[in-house]
Amino acid sequence: MTGVQTVEVSVSDAATRLDRWLATRFPGLSYGLVQKLLRTGQIRVDGARASGNLRLTAGQRVRIPPMVSPSPRSPNFNSKIEREDVQFLRSRILFENHELIAIDKPAGLPVQGGTGQRRHVDLLSRSLVKESDLPPKLVHRLDKDTSGVLLLAKTTETARWIGNAFKTGAIRKTYWAIVVGVPFPEIGTIENELSKRVGARGERVTTVSDLGKSARTRYQVLDRSGSLASLLALYPETGRTHQLRVHCVELGTPILGDGKYGGRRSFLSELPAEQRLHLHARSIELPEKDGEALRFIAPLPEHMLVSMKQLSLDTGG
Repeated sequence: MTGVQTVEVSVSDAATRLDRWLATRFPGLSYGLVQKLLRTGQIRVDGARASGNLRLTAGQRVRIPPMVSPSPRSPNFNSKIEREDVQFLRSRILFENHELIAIDKPAGLPVQGGTGQRRHVDLLSRSLVKESDLPPKLVHRLDKDTSGVLLLAKTTETARWIGNAFKTGAIRKTYWAIVVGVPFPEIGTIENELSKRVGARGERVTTVSDLGKSARTRYQVLDRSGSLASLLALYPETGRTHQLRVHCVELGTPILGDGKYGGRRSFLSELPAEQRLHLHARSIELPEKDGEALRFIAPLPEHMLVSMKQLSLDTGG
């Protein structure tokens, strides 16, 4: 493309985030470049500056500056993805059909790109479909250091359906976490308001008394190692950033290895070599569609299995 182009948002793309819409239509654009074009106002919506999280509506007109052709894939796109990475991600597939892919995301692999991040699920997942197809769409997120079930939609319609199911609470999510200490009571609910704050150490989520976003998590102790540590099942009923990590701190039992929120309390002298976050997205259950309900389960990562053995913790079957 040699000049400025204006693209009208279709009905099928309504409610899609602007950054995701750009990634789908222009897969040759890197995450960093998209952010730069948005920040400098070179990409505009209906003539106005816009942020990447803007939800598009049908009929809006998006200004695209001169850049790569909006073909489904640039000719050398897959050359950016190492063969070993492709094989690795394929080995993590838990389920796949014509609508979606469920993968077991390993701890340490970012879901999306950012500054200095050139290896992430959003990029690698494009190798999971044919070059003539559009890239899979992320429909939710996991922290870089959280392992477990991650869903990707193959179509815009599926992405919208899953997105709505998340918003309405129709999707049931279960996380497992090894925490330092044992919460009291051992079965309960924690609910408060959370807010993002940016400080010298970057972005953090904190509890606030008002003006925050409501966050609610049910929990139960699955097993305990005396009073030293316990294995929790966490059932988030909302999906706030770092919700589970903050809620575990609020319970007085920080997640093992979560120095960002738990500080020194999140580490055990009994496990001096273990510094990784012990939080795992164990399962996701989708609501029934076309007479079928789907549930995906991801096995525990190796570092959590090792810690459980050392702490004599058991999942109970």
